[in-house]
Amino acid sequence: MYDAAFLKGLEEGLRSALPAWDLPTDAPLRLLTISENATFVADDERAGRRMVFRVHRPAYHTEEEIRSELGWIQALIAERAISTPMPLPLANGDLLGAFDDQGALRHVAAFEFISGAEPAASEDSVPWFRRLGAISARLHHHTRNWNRPGHFRRKTWDFDAMLGSRPLWGDWRDGLGLDEPGRAVLERTAAVLERRLRAYGHGPERFGLIHADLRLANLLVENDRLGIIDFDDCGFSWFMYDFAAAVSFFEHDPVVPALQAAWLDGYRSEAHVTPEDEAMMPVFLMLRRMLLTAWIASHAETPTAQEMGTPYTAGTVELAEQFLADHA
Repeated sequence: MYDAAFLKGLEEGLRSALPAWDLPTDAPLRLLTISENATFVADDERAGRRMVFRVHRPAYHTEEEIRSELGWIQALIAERAISTPMPLPLANGDLLGAFDDQGALRHVAAFEFISGAEPAASEDSVPWFRRLGAISARLHHHTRNWNRPGHFRRKTWDFDAMLGSRPLWGDWRDGLGLDEPGRAVLERTAAVLERRLRAYGHGPERFGLIHADLRLANLLVENDRLGIIDFDDCGFSWFMYDFAAAVSFFEHDPVVPALQAAWLDGYRSEAHVTPEDEAMMPVFLMLRRMLLTAWIASHAETPTAQEMGTPYTAGTVELAEQFLADHA
């Protein structure tokens, strides 16, 4: 989807929508990232501020789901639960804009720009993961106690939505370069994951509204601040899954056990972690790895998928073999 011509069309469409935020159509604008959506950064030279615009991928989130995400972010900021960019309203006060893209409606949300760099996948990030664990616990505490509006709608990230009968990110069986022996290993792994997850259950003490994509690219470190961005995948899932998402794309790295220990330590500083919760951590890591294997196959045009490619699938099979040896 995101080739050069397509991105040029998105930029032109976004420029046509900028006046809704009191920005001129010729405001400095550049592409920031491409993942599920396309994200641009614009400079409001008159107000001396920088804004981030997220142009939504069509046929993924409904308008109601996007508005629900923005409402949750506002509630988190109002209660100072985490540090995250504020959604920026249009001149008319609405939080969601749109433009026509060759007959398709493209939803657009704008956010404050916050500076910072993503932490490294290394031992240097152990202190940040301790902080992230505490932040995750506060976020989960908020969701358990927040009186959600009646119109609140977000996707549910359970087993069926990830690897089962209604996969939201595609079928893991389409993993790039996946051969028959590898497929057989992952079939056995999926069966174990499903059995463990159904036994663990969906009780309110372990399943609720979460960020669901706390990967390094969505963490911004500056001085002593750990900022969280991109709630686009937030939804209902297991609370402990938020750690698995934090080590996305490097689940196989030897540093992961140290990061997990730090995350749990931070989480326990704010909330209780049961032995059952901790025992499920390898399950969530494997679940996330297989989900991302499916995502790479179904989003092959994105830079992340192109960078990971078939070696990521091969690594998934290796992790699954070890997982079966340790946990089956």
